[in-house]
Amino acid sequence: MKSLTSLAIAGFLALVPILGAAHMTSAEAQELRTGRWVMVAGHGSVEAAPDSADVTTGVLTDAATAREALTANNAAMRKIIEGLKAAGIDAKDIKTQQFQIQPRYRNYKDRGAQQVDGYSVRNQVEVKVRQIARLGEILDQVVTLGANQASSINFIVSDAEKRKDEARKKAVENAMHRARLLAEAAGARLGSVMTITEEVIGAPRPPRPMVARSMAADSVPIEVGSETLSVRVEMSFMLEVAM
Repeated sequence: MKSLTSLAIAGFLALVPILGAAHMTSAEAQELRTGRWVMVAGHGSVEAAPDSADVTTGVLTDAATAREALTANNAAMRKIIEGLKAAGIDAKDIKTQQFQIQPRYRNYKDRGAQQVDGYSVRNQVEVKVRQIARLGEILDQVVTLGANQASSINFIVSDAEKRKDEARKKAVENAMHRARLLAEAAGARLGSVMTITEEVIGAPRPPRPMVARSMAADSVPIEVGSETLSVRVEMSFMLEVAM
């Protein structure tokens, strides 16, 4: 019988028995102790078009006193929120994201000091647009209603987890292909699966910034593009002696 070179990865010999031994036969456990196994990573991804978006927008007002700035801001925000509801946005899809009252300071060089020169009030809401085709229309609407602040837009694939199932299948197929190739190159045969671990890749894509000048335009062209949904898995396999 042809001798088999161990393909164990350093550092994992102590971990794999804990992960997989509970479901192994005594023969498989013996193979595991001898280090006759291989671990590989597999990758899979799918493209998906976003079908909704979160937009952060609002109003910044300045006035000589905090009360004047707040009163003006409240009136402007009420107009925007009422207009969004009239445009078909559900109340549950409008959420206050930020509210600030801050003094404005003026520098006096001759005095070497600062003095309060007025107040600013910022109120921003996050609006969920569930029909992506209406996004440009909604952005136009909030500008017309008086919004002068827009910080971000975040495109969303609502059924991303379901779409990832295809990426998961591709990742497993990729891992099995790699493991089989390595086993054959080492003169072995790929055995049963010992462990499968899915790894979360990175963080959600950060919201895309929006600048004030684009919000002031006559129309807001929107390019939705597509999102890449990726999955990475790690799999370990028993190795059998090639006959």
